[in-house]
Parts: sequence; C-alpha cells; structure tokens
Amino acid sequence: MSRIGRLPIPIPAGVTVVADGQAVSVKGPKGELALVVSNPITVSIEDGHVLVTRPNDERQSRSLHGLTRTLINNQIIGVTVGYTKGLEIVGTGYRAAQKGTSVEFALGFSHPVVVEPPVGIVLTVESVNKLTVSGIDKQAVGEVAANIRKIRKPEPYKGKGVRYAGEIVRRKAGKSGK
Repeated sequence: MSRIGRLPIPIPAGVTVVADGQAVSVKGPKGELALVVSNPITVSIEDGHVLVTRPNDERQSRSLHGLTRTLINNQIIGVTVGYTKGLEIVGTGYRAAQKGTSVEFALGFSHPVVVEPPVGIVLTVESVNKLTVSGIDKQAVGEVAANIRKIRKPEPYKGKGVRYAGEIVRRKAGKSGK
C-alpha cells in the first residue's frame, strides 16, 4: 500500500473540504481551490480528516493514490499558509522594478521585459535584485517562477541571470590564457 496515500490529511480550523464524487474543493482564509480526482481513486471526509483510498492494487491505482493525497494536502496548505518562491537577479545592470501588479525586468536585452502575473499570483519586488512570487496554488507559483527564470537563465561562466533563491550555479573555468 502507498505509504503517502494511506496517511489521513488533518483539516485545520477555518478550512472546509467538500468531496462531491470525483470533485474536491478546499476553501480557507486565503481562497478556494478545486481538484478533479482521477477515476479509480475515492476521497472521503471522516471526523476532521480527509482519507484517500484506492479500490485495487493495479499499477495506475497505486500511482494515483499518493499523488491525489499530496495534491489535496498541497491545496489545504495553500489556502491556509500559501506558497512563495524567491528569485534573485545577478548581473551588472540587471534589475527588476514594480509597475503596478506587473514587474519590469532589465536583463541585458535591448528592451525591458514586462511580466504580467496570472490571476491568483502576486509578484513582489523586495529590492532591485530580489523578487518573490506568491499565491495559494503551488503549481501555479512554481510555473510562474520557472517562466521568469526562463527569460534569462543563469549562464555558467559569470553566473549572470535570474536564479531561484539559494540556487547554486555550477561555474565553468572558461578560456585559459597562454
């Protein structure tokens, strides 16, 4: 049996979880999220806990069991605490500036790059070279952070570019002079 999938998920105070057939909705102080559970997996709520069960030991059921439990747990954490992802900008002249809800980047291109956040995501510029992506949906926060990093990935010779907070960039030696 799945070690992760069989663990019950405690429902914290202020959070309501509704399991209606294959649809699961989680509502909390920060917002509301919904999930459609794949077919063989069933979700039930019993005495303040969410239980995820599978009908058999087929390969697909086993693979979806732990995944479904983790997705529901991530939603509960998202509506109570939320998720944040930090980004750092490294390089001479590289910077970010807040323009309303969007962020304008100067990353060595001939033009500034403006990033509009999708619904439910907040971009915050803490300093000219630090940025925070936050929201209640873990997947959306990670995707927005990855798309911002993709604009100018850290290059291996000088380490210039956009990187995750705490990310270690492996550096190459470069050319050696005679």
